[in-house]
Amino acid sequence: MNQLDLISKLGLQTPIIQAPMAGVATPELAAAVSNAGGLGSLGLGASSMEQARDMISATRALTDKPFNVNVFCHKSAQFDAAREEAWIRYFTPQFARFGATPPTSLSEVYTSFLDDQSMQFLMLAQQPAVLSFHFGIPDTAFLTAVKAAGIITMATATSLREAKVLEQAGIDVIIAQGIEAGGHRGIMDSDGSDEQLSTAVLTRLLVKKCHTPIVAAGGIMDGQGARAMLDLGAVAAQMGTAFILCPESSANTSYRENLRSDRAASTRLTPVMSGRPARGMLNELIQWGEAEGAPAVPSYPLTYDLAKQLNAAAVAKGNYEFAAQWAGQGAPLAREMSAAQLLRTIAKEMA
Repeated sequence: MNQLDLISKLGLQTPIIQAPMAGVATPELAAAVSNAGGLGSLGLGASSMEQARDMISATRALTDKPFNVNVFCHKSAQFDAAREEAWIRYFTPQFARFGATPPTSLSEVYTSFLDDQSMQFLMLAQQPAVLSFHFGIPDTAFLTAVKAAGIITMATATSLREAKVLEQAGIDVIIAQGIEAGGHRGIMDSDGSDEQLSTAVLTRLLVKKCHTPIVAAGGIMDGQGARAMLDLGAVAAQMGTAFILCPESSANTSYRENLRSDRAASTRLTPVMSGRPARGMLNELIQWGEAEGAPAVPSYPLTYDLAKQLNAAAVAKGNYEFAAQWAGQGAPLAREMSAAQLLRTIAKEMA
């Protein structure tokens, strides 16, 4: 698939993809972006099959345009009782601070798409225009079935090595995720080495070394930034943090206030929130988890289980310092307007 085929098949008026952002992207946001000429996205990595079906149905009720559905293809959690007990023990004072009891064990709060046959069947039955993968890709049999169904596939790469894996597997579009990106880093092996390439360097590298269309992602907040990525050879730019302040996103009041404040200038790429490297605005949970003497972080998504329970206890007492408020390094450039208006603004800036 080449650039013209991709843009033509998706009917994009503006080569902008709204990042899936599980937990923040809504059917209203995805539909608004698609209706305005971009590609809206749903992040289903944290959704059950029923929730996923409902979100896809709700989006289709709001738009007849193509949209992207994103799933997490992470390896199953590696349980280590000693490591998990040490993590729980280390955070016990924080639970006590909010009058809550810490968990006695940690569980997999999310099932990987790789292990969820019911979700795989749902995707084949629903046949979204685009199906994208994060943290890896499904097996050949599933990808063959997806291709036979006429679904466009996209997947995240953080390096040339990962991009070559995706290309060899027949993925239609590669998302070049630079180190600036907010949310979870899509690195396939979270225990492996990470060159932490910038979006610009990674995009240009993949454009020159791959035959597959490349979408640039990470730190892109306006039309000028998107245009720069297109000039480097990307077929489109994926933007996430730029859409968080849109009224159609599900970001809560605390998230929005922090993104409007000076705090937006302080983001941290850290595994302490979920067990995998992810970039969010610096808060007390990250500071506590990264403090000197902190134990080793448990596997993903076991770490997320503790973070979610601690956040729930804190929120019950009016404290929002333990929430996952993902944001990229361009966060201070976030603007507050409707998704359609933002897309129109970006298009004008690109021109």
